[in-house]
Amino acid sequence: MSLPLAKTILAIVAVGAAAVAAAQAAPRAERRIAAVEARQGAASDGRFVYAVDDHRIGKYAIVTGRRVAAWSGDPKRFPHLNSCTLVARELVCAASNYPALPQSSRVEFFDAGRLVHRRSVGLDAGPGSLTALERHRGQWWAVFANYDGRGGQPGRDRRATQLVRMDDAFRRLQAWTFPPSVLARLAPNSVSGAAWTGDGRLTVSGHDRPELYVVAVPRAGTVLEHVVTVPMVTRGQAFDWDPRDPKLLWSIDRKRRSIVASRPPL
Repeated sequence: MSLPLAKTILAIVAVGAAAVAAAQAAPRAERRIAAVEARQGAASDGRFVYAVDDHRIGKYAIVTGRRVAAWSGDPKRFPHLNSCTLVARELVCAASNYPALPQSSRVEFFDAGRLVHRRSVGLDAGPGSLTALERHRGQWWAVFANYDGRGGQPGRDRRATQLVRMDDAFRRLQAWTFPPSVLARLAPNSVSGAAWTGDGRLTVSGHDRPELYVVAVPRAGTVLEHVVTVPMVTRGQAFDWDPRDPKLLWSIDRKRRSIVASRPPL
């Protein structure tokens, strides 16, 4: 075999191997559930999946894809639900007045079974607009987002976005900013979704890119560590890991108004 031919064969093999690796790494949609409320995010308890809109929530049975409950609130009182998470029998949602200024945030509690609003908890003026809230190791973990443009507080941009650890009364205990490598991918927006994996890793998403960012709380310092970026099927927004199937991710396709199940390569 001549040297040029051998080089050509090796190049073809290398390209093929790269293509296979890329195909293995790229996630695919395992399931799509049509949901008119799929504009801000998704949450799941393993049996049902919830589609979140600014002031609407739909509850869908995973097995059948049918909507089994719905809630709609007054847009003046509920201008912007950002994301939700399941805690015991409650659907707990991060809410704000985005894009109004000055920024204000609240936590909205719903009966997850009947999808009935129970109560609101207003938060003290924080370091941004509350976009994500998670319960982890007995405490609340919140993301307060800041933006370069629309909805941004004067004097702040996305670099002021923080992850805040809070107690049961939503009092601030500790905070971290996001690393430049993640912030660069979020521009000009900010963190939209955040959720802990079953094995204790914190994953976050932006508003536009089909990517998940795994970040870690540092042993020292106030800047989160960027561990890895992995592809996701949909373009950002709030998401949730299925508690019954920990590798299964529920996210939304805003354009197609659907909730999407996939398995990012984590």
